[in-house]
Amino acid sequence: MPMNSVVAAEFSIGFSWSGLKKCTSGNPNRVNNPKFTLKSVPTGTTRIDFKMKDRNVPSYNHGGGKVKYKSGSSIARGAFKYKSPCPPSGKHTYEWTATARDAKGKKLAVAKARKSYP
Repeated sequence: MPMNSVVAAEFSIGFSWSGLKKCTSGNPNRVNNPKFTLKSVPTGTTRIDFKMKDRNVPSYNHGGGKVKYKSGSSIARGAFKYKSPCPPSGKHTYEWTATARDAKGKKLAVAKARKSYP
């Protein structure tokens, strides 16, 4: 690689279950999204689409949301609602996928973050 070439940092996200009401009944609640931390959001991003998947039960749709993006390194809690993690027995691993899109809806980058719950 030439010395003067620049490698773009990879788009990434982080989140915490902090503040989420405990749910282990198998019947998810409709709740506010967690606060997301963002790193290296691609230039030209005007929207970020979020979707959550239970890696133990990938067929279950927890939903997500679309958030307008202007700048910054976080998405506030409460920007959209989704179905909370709520495994009926033991821990499950949940994965958030964030897709950065430009004004025309073109996908610019995808970031994923996983955590177990509860």
